[in-house]
Amino acid sequence: MAGKFVLDSFDKKILDCLQDNSDIPLAEVAKRVGLSTTPCWRRINRLQEEGIVRSRVALLNRKAVNAGVTVFVAVRTAQHSAQWLTRFAKAIASFPEVMDCYRMSGEIDYLIRLALPDIEAYDAFYKRLIAKIELSDVTSMFAMEEIKSTTRLPLNYLP
Repeated sequence: MAGKFVLDSFDKKILDCLQDNSDIPLAEVAKRVGLSTTPCWRRINRLQEEGIVRSRVALLNRKAVNAGVTVFVAVRTAQHSAQWLTRFAKAIASFPEVMDCYRMSGEIDYLIRLALPDIEAYDAFYKRLIAKIELSDVTSMFAMEEIKSTTRLPLNYLP
């Protein structure tokens, strides 16, 4: 992916623009980064082909779609086989309310972030989860306030 070629300052500026608003007109991106439209278009296509831009999506208002409650679920398991992990990953992928799922180091094996309408929806999720896969311990934490949430990745680490 990104290791195949070096990103220059134009590429970084393009990525910054696209992270702000992926619907920004090409002419506006070109103007902001200091390129004409054709070279800018070529760069955007190359960034997409290389997988640096993996998707261009619409970010929805969670409350407007009745998924305003964020729940973090810490999962522990006594099973650490490849077969169990495959089953767990398949189960997690089947739940539309799962926004993120990470395999962790430390005392927690997996951390899941959910977007739900309420505690009843969480209870229904929990029951469906434990019906699909055996777990040792499940701890849930409901977010009380969102301090920062972003899809923007830091670009200051690019070489």
